[in-house]
Amino acid sequence: MDRLRDRVFPVVAILLVIVAAWYAFAVYMNAPFQRDLDRRAGLTPGTVEFIGKTLSQPKPTMPAPHQVAQNFFENTFLRKVTSARSLVYHSWVTLSSTLLGFTFGTALGILIAVGIVHVIALDRSLMPWIIASQTIPILAVAPMIIVVLAAIGVTGLIPKALISTYLSFFPVAVGMVKGLRSPDLMHLDLMHTYNASKSQTFWKLRVPASVPFLFASMKVAVAASLVGAIVGELPTGAVAGIGAKLLAGSYYSQTIDMWAALVAGSVVAALLVVLVGFVGRLVERSMGGRPA
Repeated sequence: MDRLRDRVFPVVAILLVIVAAWYAFAVYMNAPFQRDLDRRAGLTPGTVEFIGKTLSQPKPTMPAPHQVAQNFFENTFLRKVTSARSLVYHSWVTLSSTLLGFTFGTALGILIAVGIVHVIALDRSLMPWIIASQTIPILAVAPMIIVVLAAIGVTGLIPKALISTYLSFFPVAVGMVKGLRSPDLMHLDLMHTYNASKSQTFWKLRVPASVPFLFASMKVAVAASLVGAIVGELPTGAVAGIGAKLLAGSYYSQTIDMWAALVAGSVVAALLVVLVGFVGRLVERSMGGRPA
């Protein structure tokens, strides 16, 4: 019970601080427009009434938490999954490209890490370019990928998945390199004493040692993959997905819809990270690991 309290209380405390700050910023950001409305209508509301109006505008500059929560609840639980306004529907569209891009990125990251660990030339030549690739803004890369692939007839899910791959392979590659190099020199010498081949050392020592590093990096990669999928929906003119929902909201100044879509994306990301962590614990347990 004490352990649960120690975990829950700090999270709840920080959440309450965030919500309070959110309300304060909502009042501050929406106040100028509300003053202008009251001035034109010839109204002089009191402080409490004025604050209430700033937190109930139909198209606020910054929506209040209760407005976002109400929109999220309505578009998640009170609409059919097949509805174009359903956040479940839009989240599923984004999730499909996220999972595909995450799969590609994880596989690519592992292959790059294996090559870097076993080939010195790749370590010296490829790693700097991998790091440099992450300095390029994804908003600049995404339209280029979309245009190039569209020119050769590749559209739909694949371009968005490749953008997710671009963001997700890097943490996997870096984490896997760290993991494959994590065995102690003493353990490597022991494998050499047993006359183990490079392949045996890799599968029996390096790979088991890299599993915790791999799943830790996959948590970062899956969240980055979701960001890539959302960004990939922006230049494609997609009509479905969290990115498309954000774009439509910006066109029609539906800020509440935009914030609700952001919350939906955050929920999806959190669920994906929890799922990766759960799979990681299962894999470690199957390998004989003990919970901390």
